[in-house]
Amino acid sequence: MTTTGPTFADLADRAAARRDRPAYGHDALITCDRLVRIFSADGVEVQALQGLDLLVREGELMALVGASGSGKSTLMNILAGLDVPTAGAARVADHDLLAMNAKDRLRYRRDVVGFVWQQTSRNLLPYLTAAQNVALPMQLTGRRKRRLQAERALELLTLLDVAGCRDRRPHQMSGGQQQRVAIAVALANDPAVLLADEPTGELDSHTAEQIFAAFRTANERLGTTIVIVTHDQAVAGEVRRTVAIRDGRTSTEVLRRTEIDAATGQEAVVAREYAMLDRAGRLQLPAEYTEALGMRDRVALELESDHIGVWPDDSERPR
Repeated sequence: MTTTGPTFADLADRAAARRDRPAYGHDALITCDRLVRIFSADGVEVQALQGLDLLVREGELMALVGASGSGKSTLMNILAGLDVPTAGAARVADHDLLAMNAKDRLRYRRDVVGFVWQQTSRNLLPYLTAAQNVALPMQLTGRRKRRLQAERALELLTLLDVAGCRDRRPHQMSGGQQQRVAIAVALANDPAVLLADEPTGELDSHTAEQIFAAFRTANERLGTTIVIVTHDQAVAGEVRRTVAIRDGRTSTEVLRRTEIDAATGQEAVVAREYAMLDRAGRLQLPAEYTEALGMRDRVALELESDHIGVWPDDSERPR
């Protein structure tokens, strides 16, 4: 195979350009840089996250997907301040998640992030009404006077189309109503980020659509950055960006954009899947690709002027 690759001068220029780049994640609201989380149980170490990289910019509405055990829930717990990384770096809205003490974490969970659990029973206190549940986070921080807390609670319940539940307790509401009230609770203190872990997991498809509509409303009307962990492909297909996690690392990313057909003038959503290149230069190739070409253990690489060629290892084939 004969190719004309880049010269030494070209490579030197590229290396100089890399040195001049801004710090990784300098313009992101959420930055995970080579994030590692190791659990130890009965003397056995399990790496839930293995050098994960992720950037989320302000105002995004995105989904995280992955098989059970891929590390996505571990990542969410770290971003929520409920767990501490073993190594690497993680920042959310200029808060260093590795440097915070217990008091900092409590303040971070009250002021910076909102969280919606899959189980509706975990999101709301059963002896409080919907309005009282929404007002509670504001009471804990003392941000607003009581009258303003009530106004804010009603404003959020109205925004999410559950104002009629303001005086109901959780057992008097449907599952979908409970989750929309839970989103209002998570938004009460104007968080920089709203995190949701399988928020539609206990709901039927029609109700799940309503819940996702509530997230979209919060994103569009309030500008809240939202990250949703989900197994629901219908939900994942509704966001502009879906990141897949596999074996503790980000593996692929689907970006969707709206295009207008020049001939008909009609709008269509176009999706394109990308493989993720982490900070160490590692690339997770989709299994169906490697299996189709019999790639295993090692591959041959060739640097071209505008791309990198990847071929199966043929070193042991007869010449």
